[in-house]
Amino acid sequence: MNYTYKTKGTCSTRIELELDGNIVHNVKFTGGCNGNLQAIPKLVEGLTVEQVEEKIGGISCNGRPTSCGDQLARACREAYEASLNA
Repeated sequence: MNYTYKTKGTCSTRIELELDGNIVHNVKFTGGCNGNLQAIPKLVEGLTVEQVEEKIGGISCNGRPTSCGDQLARACREAYEASLNA
């Protein structure tokens, strides 16, 4: 399943990802810090939604209540829930 998530409260504006069941693949960010946004997709490739949430969910950035990693964890959960209701 391909999924696009509009981020909230971060420099990145959109996250695209693929889910195979609950396995995360092909994460792509639009906008944001180039270095982090190249690293994060490589680190989460092949992880489950739950593992992504556990590892990077809840991370904040520069005093903001969220971060690109946290937004990815939210995007994964939202995509997974949408796939269950499809």
